[in-house]
Amino acid sequence: MSVTRSPVEEMEHDRRGTMVVLHPVDTSVLHPTSRPGDAGQERGWRRWATPAALLAVAALALALRVWRLDALGFNSDEAVYAGQAASLAGNPNYAPFFPVFRAHPMLFQTLLSPFFRAGEVDVAGRVVVAALGVATVLAVHLLGARLYSRRVGLLAALFMAVMPYHVIVTRQVLLDGPMVLFATLTLYCLVRFVQGQQVIWYVATGAMLGVTMLTKETSIVLAGGVYAFLALTPMVRRPVRMSLLAVAAMAAVFLTHPVSQALAGRSQTGKSYLVWQLFRRPNHSMGFYLETVPPALGLLVVAAAVGGLWWLRRHRSWRETLLLSWIAAPVVFFQLWPVKGFQYLLPAAAPVAMLAARALIGMPVPDRIRRLLHRAHGSPGTDRSGVVRAAVIAVVALSLLAPSWNAVNRADNSTFLAGSGGVPGGREAGRWLAANTPEGSVVLTLGPSMANIIQYYGHRRSYGLSVSPNPLRRNPSYEPLPNPDWWLRHNDLQYVVWDSFSAGRSAFFSERLMVLIRRYHGRVVHTEYVDGADSTGARVPVPVIIIYEVRP
Repeated sequence: MSVTRSPVEEMEHDRRGTMVVLHPVDTSVLHPTSRPGDAGQERGWRRWATPAALLAVAALALALRVWRLDALGFNSDEAVYAGQAASLAGNPNYAPFFPVFRAHPMLFQTLLSPFFRAGEVDVAGRVVVAALGVATVLAVHLLGARLYSRRVGLLAALFMAVMPYHVIVTRQVLLDGPMVLFATLTLYCLVRFVQGQQVIWYVATGAMLGVTMLTKETSIVLAGGVYAFLALTPMVRRPVRMSLLAVAAMAAVFLTHPVSQALAGRSQTGKSYLVWQLFRRPNHSMGFYLETVPPALGLLVVAAAVGGLWWLRRHRSWRETLLLSWIAAPVVFFQLWPVKGFQYLLPAAAPVAMLAARALIGMPVPDRIRRLLHRAHGSPGTDRSGVVRAAVIAVVALSLLAPSWNAVNRADNSTFLAGSGGVPGGREAGRWLAANTPEGSVVLTLGPSMANIIQYYGHRRSYGLSVSPNPLRRNPSYEPLPNPDWWLRHNDLQYVVWDSFSAGRSAFFSERLMVLIRRYHGRVVHTEYVDGADSTGARVPVPVIIIYEVRP
């Protein structure tokens, strides 16, 4: 026997921990009335409406993630992860330059490795990440439907599909895109546990969090989000034995990483990387995330998420506590952590999209606007609130789509932010070296980022001038060159590569590199340009990568 409850009754029932589905403030939005004669026809239409809409959202998500996917070559991190995947697959082009074990766990690289068995590969790796990005959009729909309603889930999926933050990152061979898929599935398992209080879902939460950590170990901070939620939600039953099982499942999954390192004799690599991370210098100001992440999430989406917490405050439940805890964990940790990366806060994207969708679906329409709509349509008995909500949703979605479309069509840019896309000219410079320099040539670059790109596309051993000989000041994966002057004097370095991206970050090493180039008779043999503008606004070519041949 079914029981119909009001939204307030649903909330009161929900606080006691029983599985329910929270209805938004205006339940007519989710359950519109229909004439009795149309019941069968409406049920048939509704049966296919959600799958059709979800298919359209997935198609839009895929289009944004594969459009002009090959316009730029890999950036440094992409080159490293793709090089690891190729080394795992035994590709002879990359095994000498990219060791299998470097800094991070190997789950994602293992998934990529079948596509990197032979030749030079880059587009295939990005297509895999794009497909995982679309899978994340579908997972957001499942999560929203489970937390609130199918409409909330569908709208959250739409926001995720066109959100610049997620679009940009899931067009690159980075760990963060796949990690967010597993993080979203972890959140889904936790929701199922809270709603059903079944131990299997609690253990599944721990295991899925372990998989997330196997993709990128920094996602362990999400465990803090789970802990914060459970601590703030006493209604959730969590016996000690059940919690121990969940933690054991998480540990058992993640331990495959240190065990595999130990069996390969590379445990010291992981320890050195940890020490380096602990003592790294800050690479951005404290305001970096405030300046870059909200625009990438969408300012209107962030405003809707925050506004919804206010205008739906009477309908707050454990759901909002869960989403806010999930957002707070990475935001607080990486804000306090000295090293900041554009993509590090991506796990917060799905909860923000969910809160924004909840807010817009349940948004109260002011009485004044209702009266204006009644007068305009001449039907006082008809509620036009849905028209207002649809218009607001369209504006928010378009505010995301426009910058995403601009981002995927911007191939040439003389500036570069790590994690935000490929490096203009990097692939072309590497290929030029592969085709025009003797095999076995050694290259000196300004920094390790360009060295990674040159090794991936040029198959030439490369060293970064800015790599510190102090183990506490450098990534242990990079080999320092303590005395490049000696190497150049003895003709052990034959080519020097200057790039504007590294020079913009370190004027000191840029000047030092130019001194070496002048001292050893550097001659320009190749230059890569992007379109730029001069002081008058006219289009001019801007050199971003210059290759010099040097000799003693």
